[in-house]
Amino acid sequence: MSVLTTTALAETYATVRRRSLQLSAPLTPEDMMVQSCADASPAKWHLAHTTWFFETFILREFVRGYRPFHPDFVWLFNSYYNAVSAQPEKKLRASFSRPSAAEILAYRQAVDALVDEFLAGDIPGDARDRVILGLNHEQQHQELLLTDIKHAFWSNPLHPAYVPGSFAEDTPAIPSCWVDFPGGLVEIGHDGSSFCFDNETPRHKVFLEPFRLAARPVSCSEYLDFIEDGGYSRPELWLSEGWATVKSEGWDAPLYWRREAGSGGWQVFTLHGFTPLEGLGSSPVCHISYFEADAYARWAGHRLPAEAEWEIAAAGAGKPSGNLLETENLHPAPGANASQLEQLFGDVWEWTASAYLPYPGFAPLPGALGEYNGKFMCNQMVLRGGSVATPASHIRASYRNFFPPATRWQFSGVRLAER
Repeated sequence: MSVLTTTALAETYATVRRRSLQLSAPLTPEDMMVQSCADASPAKWHLAHTTWFFETFILREFVRGYRPFHPDFVWLFNSYYNAVSAQPEKKLRASFSRPSAAEILAYRQAVDALVDEFLAGDIPGDARDRVILGLNHEQQHQELLLTDIKHAFWSNPLHPAYVPGSFAEDTPAIPSCWVDFPGGLVEIGHDGSSFCFDNETPRHKVFLEPFRLAARPVSCSEYLDFIEDGGYSRPELWLSEGWATVKSEGWDAPLYWRREAGSGGWQVFTLHGFTPLEGLGSSPVCHISYFEADAYARWAGHRLPAEAEWEIAAAGAGKPSGNLLETENLHPAPGANASQLEQLFGDVWEWTASAYLPYPGFAPLPGALGEYNGKFMCNQMVLRGGSVATPASHIRASYRNFFPPATRWQFSGVRLAER
């Protein structure tokens, strides 16, 4: 999201807020209550929490005499900002039958009306920065809304589709090639020309040995070869914690894969419902953990890229474009030309070999907003590139996503690297 005029900021605010409602439109009030795993939140909560962000960090702090919409919402819809208030345990969010979905929509409308009025005036620079942060925050929750409802519908024994749809006839995956990079002393991190999160700064120098990246992400059919070669039963391929997780969770395939009764073939659950794996064989494999990505790379005789390697490659790819949220495909698609680097943006978040740690000289935002990223810099791994659920205006080469290494409910995949 680039530097915006006041008018453009108001228009962008309306566009982003409207997109959240569009994404929730296919859902019933009952759907919006479901929280099917510890990582997820109900859709209703996403709509409320993103509104809470603007009420808490804009209206409460910059609008004189502002009266909160509801006195309990400041803590009820707080996620993890301890400097603001206490908050309910995340696992309890599905128990919030009240306020109703209708009340939450009324909350959104009331806050939007006041933010619109605020944006029509002469707003201070720090408030403007917070509005832009809030819009990027909401775009993150738009992606989470989709990944969370996908898990909820997969957990439902009826396996409903989020939206109807089908996939084009699959074609054989184009053999991937390697793209060489010279390494050397490079700079990574945000260049300061537009919005970024604090964890993308400061820009700094890193030395890289020469390296190669696979032209495209690993496909479903390639990952199936790993499964059929006993990948999930070979401890020598796995990190110790990964192997323990495989055994304790009973993993034998990516999340959302199942064997079809009778034929023994694989099916994959998507936001359009179940579809045969053979129809998706050339599309990037998704919903795998860092542990699975690392084991696959070891099985294939390669490795995962470092995040600095990934960023240097992506920085030369131009403006982010690809199979992102705006395509409305809602599932990774096959690449078009594996003779050059492609699909860096969209389709799947790509696991890297890098732990989520602060850059040299990192400083979090002041106040409660400093809790946004910095306090999670422990026991997490970095992913890059965005997915089919990521808005195009939200992603960039320096963007750092992060999750614990066993996480699978995101659209996460793997691209190989080697020296």
